[in-house]
Amino acid sequence: MTKIHYRQQKVGEVDVFYREAGPKDGPILLLLHGFPSSSHMFRDLIPKMAERYRVIAPDLAGFGQTKTPPRGQFEFTFDNLFKVVEGFAEALALNKYVLYVFDYGAPVGYRLAVAHPERVQAIVSQNGNAYMEGFSEAWGPWENYWHSPTPENREACRDSLAPETIRDFQYLHGADADLVSPDGYSLDIAYMSRPEAQEIQLDLILDYRTNVKLYPEFQAYFRQHQPPLLAVWGKNDPAFLPAGAEAYKRDLPAAEVHLLDAGHFALETHTDEIAAFMLRFLEHAEKD
Repeated sequence: MTKIHYRQQKVGEVDVFYREAGPKDGPILLLLHGFPSSSHMFRDLIPKMAERYRVIAPDLAGFGQTKTPPRGQFEFTFDNLFKVVEGFAEALALNKYVLYVFDYGAPVGYRLAVAHPERVQAIVSQNGNAYMEGFSEAWGPWENYWHSPTPENREACRDSLAPETIRDFQYLHGADADLVSPDGYSLDIAYMSRPEAQEIQLDLILDYRTNVKLYPEFQAYFRQHQPPLLAVWGKNDPAFLPAGAEAYKRDLPAAEVHLLDAGHFALETHTDEIAAFMLRFLEHAEKD
């Protein structure tokens, strides 16, 4: 059986929690989770990939078990989330890796790729957006907050953090509910109930607008460096539309795209399928 190690790595004032499994000398697979989750979302994928890969899954700053200074002493922006992951990768001497990006992990991971294109061997995007086509109408309250960051618009985004929204919108929408373990959304709901958690997430919701501004830079990186890319998406995702997966082909003609009959958290119901796609894709990418 695969042994998963649970570790911490200090990066400045941030104590990054991460999961690690697989051979120490294996090719590295860096997994970056999304909102409102943590590396726990990879609990079923890690053992499937760890026979071949050294799998590393950190909790982003403000999420899961990663410890940061309090809000006011640490600014919760996507640039700072990126800087922590960048420092984490350097502390662990991760000089070459495959990036797996999901949701918030995409703008963090793509910042990392732009900063260090020589380190990225391939990319797996699972509902990780980099194109305007990927946005659904559900982003309306967030977009209003981006354009007009008033207290009223901030409060309008708070519904995104409610337990029923996390469960029903994030996890169950578009998924076979009988296959979705309550463990994932129950843990996310518990994390969201911690002191400052909602305000941290509202700060990040406002700062998400900086990711959209960087889309042209991310796309230029794709065009220039042509990283092998696998987009494997839950096609019933209420936030990120299948068009966002297909859009990668515009800049990466060789991109491989698969749409699964799943929701936003596709790993909750389709880990076997995603792992199989990844193993085949990465085997071909290594040969090329």
